[in-house]
Amino acid sequence: MGKKKTKKMRGKKTFGYGSKKKHRGGGSRGGRGLGGAFKHKKTMILKENPEHFGKRGFKRKNKKIIKTINLKELDELYRKSGEKSIDVSKLGYDKVLGNGKLTNALEIKSKSFSQMAKKKIEKVGGKIIELL
Repeated sequence: MGKKKTKKMRGKKTFGYGSKKKHRGGGSRGGRGLGGAFKHKKTMILKENPEHFGKRGFKRKNKKIIKTINLKELDELYRKSGEKSIDVSKLGYDKVLGNGKLTNALEIKSKSFSQMAKKKIEKVGGKIIELL
């Protein structure tokens, strides 16, 4: 067996890498940080942080998206249009929520209402019509 490289290179300034700068860059260490995580650094990452790869949790496929509108927005709509009766489902909303103040007695039609919205509408003297 021949000499090892370390023994051979004793006393040589650059250790066989040419210029002093050649052995310093990120390329000589296989990329900086987690560069190469899916290729040549995979074993190191799996050893140090086994949960680095993969997905967590799950996504519901049939998640129901309910579009909501607040009383504050309905009040602004009334100010612009002047209509006392507002059909929320025609505007593309499914539920009325109770955020904001309702200053006028309106007749609001919707598929569903929050409890706070019902209280506020009735308090002002408005009317609730639930659609099916």
